[in-house]
Amino acid sequence: MAISISAIKAFSLKSLQLQPKTGSLASFSSKDNEVDNESWQWNDWKDDEEEEEEEAIRTAGQPERELADHWREMHGQEDWMGLLDPMDPLLRSELIRYGEMAQACYDAFDFDPFSKYCGSCRFGRNHFFESLEMTHPGYNISRYLYATSNINLPNFFKKSRWPKVWSRHANWIGYVAVSDDETSKRLGRRDIAIAWRGTVTRLEWIADLMDFLKPVSSNRIPCPDPSVKAESGFLDLYTDKDDECSYCRYSAREQILTEVKRLIEAYPREELSITMTGHSLGSALAILSAYDISETGLNVTGDGRSVPVCVFSFAGPRVGNVRFKERAEGLGVKVLRVVNACDIVPKTPGFFFNEHVPEIVMKLAAGLPWSYSHIGVELELDQRNSPFLKDTNNPVCAHDLEAHLHLLDGYHGKGHRFVLAIRRDPALVNKAADFLKDHYLVPPYWRQDRNKGLIRNQEGRWMQPERRKLDDHLDDHEAKTRNV
Repeated sequence: MAISISAIKAFSLKSLQLQPKTGSLASFSSKDNEVDNESWQWNDWKDDEEEEEEEAIRTAGQPERELADHWREMHGQEDWMGLLDPMDPLLRSELIRYGEMAQACYDAFDFDPFSKYCGSCRFGRNHFFESLEMTHPGYNISRYLYATSNINLPNFFKKSRWPKVWSRHANWIGYVAVSDDETSKRLGRRDIAIAWRGTVTRLEWIADLMDFLKPVSSNRIPCPDPSVKAESGFLDLYTDKDDECSYCRYSAREQILTEVKRLIEAYPREELSITMTGHSLGSALAILSAYDISETGLNVTGDGRSVPVCVFSFAGPRVGNVRFKERAEGLGVKVLRVVNACDIVPKTPGFFFNEHVPEIVMKLAAGLPWSYSHIGVELELDQRNSPFLKDTNNPVCAHDLEAHLHLLDGYHGKGHRFVLAIRRDPALVNKAADFLKDHYLVPPYWRQDRNKGLIRNQEGRWMQPERRKLDDHLDDHEAKTRNV
């Protein structure tokens, strides 16, 4: 397959442009997503042109499938049996779509310690997706989520260096969104999506949280079985609050349960789904909150229907013990975990006692506070299969969410060639990392705010602009239901 110099230059120029901060959300049908990859694969597979043509012919012969007709399969009704190897195009599209919702938490978060808004979301709810240049998201954000930063997680919480700040005790950790009418028709149901923020550049939080398991009931989650345990740091982050802070005077748990209850009651006659997504530490919060919603029975409507609860997890750690896994799965919580084989985070905590050791050993270790088990179904990707990525042992690169979405785009099944299907821009991989090979001419860490966010005032002086007051908590209706 011959590639002209002009084509290479055109690609290089395109790669150097600052792309939309999260990429565009994936579409809702599989036919549109399987595209020709010649402009992306370059001459890495010159000898495979004939094979690629045959693959294109086979793909073209497949009938188009609409998500509205298959959403329950994509949501894990059959535990994604037969959809992962080979990779189902519609499922790939859905995983990337929800992965971009999680990525939006990073792109919207203010990490700058020199900003008085450090630790908050940079955008208001009504213009969130628009501000991130996410095209046609089809969701409206109904609530922001906050957690108290009084917990000893210095590598998760961010604080400003300035004395005058938006909050001394809170950090923004995600959002709740609901699909609009048009999108709900394409999805086949009204989707309540919850995206949790994780960690971006540092992995020291693993050591912060490698503590011990404790019963979920000890943190007011109404589980009748005291042997159901989760990692204590995850539980504290999910359930702690600060009465003196307007943003976290209610715990993340109270915020999420209140909003889910409100939204389910707002659409009593519609088909509904609850979809959690999160990366890294956000994945643990997604799993914990999905279990909590099912344990409390909030996903059961007034007429007795059960709203399906699903988690799309990216690079997430283990959350609880074997009994936690069994309890959550018994309640119908579906979890699909997307992991990179080279990433250390999914291997923690529980280095020695986990789901990979013999069953008899796990039974003997069941009472230990360091015996963990993953929940749900795993989709393992491998960065070494992508011709775009550097051969590096950098753990931050292996853990990066944009890298996971890139790997999803090119994954077709075990033993299959890496061929970009949706053709997400590979430049997004280097948005907050140095992972793309240098000959693609995409600078590392290219996503930056212009002038560090400073603007000129009317007098010509540089200053940090004021932001609109962030949403805090709660109205009278929510206050009455916060102890649900």
